[in-house]
Amino acid sequence: METRDLYKVLEVGKGASQEEIRRSYRRLARKHHPDANREDPKAEERFKEVQHAYEVLSNPEKRREYDEGPRAYFGTRAQAGGASGGGFDTNFSDLSDLFGSFGGAFGGATRGAARTTRGEDVTVSVSLKFKDALKGVTTRITAPVEEECDQCGGTGAAAGTARRMCPECSGRGMRSRDQGFFAFSEPCGRCGGEGTIVERPCAGCAGGGRVRRNRQVTVKIPAGAKDGMKVRVPGRGSGGMKGGPAGDLYVVTRVAGHPVFERRGDDFLVDVPVSFVEAALGAEIEVPRPDGGMVKLRLPAGTQEGKRFKVRGAGAPRARGGGEPGDLMVRVRVVVPEKLSRREKEILEVLAEEGEEDVREGLLRAAGQEL
Repeated sequence: METRDLYKVLEVGKGASQEEIRRSYRRLARKHHPDANREDPKAEERFKEVQHAYEVLSNPEKRREYDEGPRAYFGTRAQAGGASGGGFDTNFSDLSDLFGSFGGAFGGATRGAARTTRGEDVTVSVSLKFKDALKGVTTRITAPVEEECDQCGGTGAAAGTARRMCPECSGRGMRSRDQGFFAFSEPCGRCGGEGTIVERPCAGCAGGGRVRRNRQVTVKIPAGAKDGMKVRVPGRGSGGMKGGPAGDLYVVTRVAGHPVFERRGDDFLVDVPVSFVEAALGAEIEVPRPDGGMVKLRLPAGTQEGKRFKVRGAGAPRARGGGEPGDLMVRVRVVVPEKLSRREKEILEVLAEEGEEDVREGLLRAAGQEL
């Protein structure tokens, strides 16, 4: 039996994504649908071929098994033969039951039995404001999912009709080929391993049994959510097939930046400008917190440019695992005035005359050392 390359049937490459496979299937299903090609006797066969290719490649497990290639099973039974007793015959028995038992390994049904499959997981992103991510928020998102077609109940058959037993495999979903001592089993090319076929495809889903919908889902984003964090919503992905469980929904957070606070894990860094006098004499200053509040910080006399101070617990809440919140790191930026009054100049000149410390002495000493 000749088996065409399913990727070529759907006109996609072997590395095509699920979305590319889905788009190509919909395009080809519309193109070859029997209702749109009533004068073409081969349209129905091409449509079924496209449908079969999609049923295999749209299912990650079936696709993986298809890519691995058909598996071969064979058995031997040695029997004593001839009156001389010196020879023996090797009799390979009928392996149909064996292949029927392992039919699921090829993505097909066993004697037409329904095979439940878990729905695909769906990933979407949600944009959050800085404060919403910090405090936590409950929001609604739109998730594109695949579910059973309402018109046909997931059978793929038009209203008033039903799937019928595949005449090629007699409902087994598998076909065996004998080649010498080996017996190969592969999914039936007519029914795609289902054991049943659709004679009149459903107009709502083009015979696929599933449709794509936008589902509204309420998602709770925990306080302290980081940019790129995934929030899992169990059972809100695409619906399962043949009664299988639904997949999960994963919401990826995209958190807007802040003009003042720089996030580092659960900690925040903020640059705080202080005057030369405050840095030199010491002062008590107010520092903004990420949550909108203020915290007082005592600067010791002689605080240097770039000095960092830690405010414990003023960072982001722990979104996962609980525990203490992160910290707020305050980095001092000494501001040198660009313009001075006459009085300020006089004071600084007096300070320069009375000051005995040479701030560059250490640099000059190190520069003069022999290397």
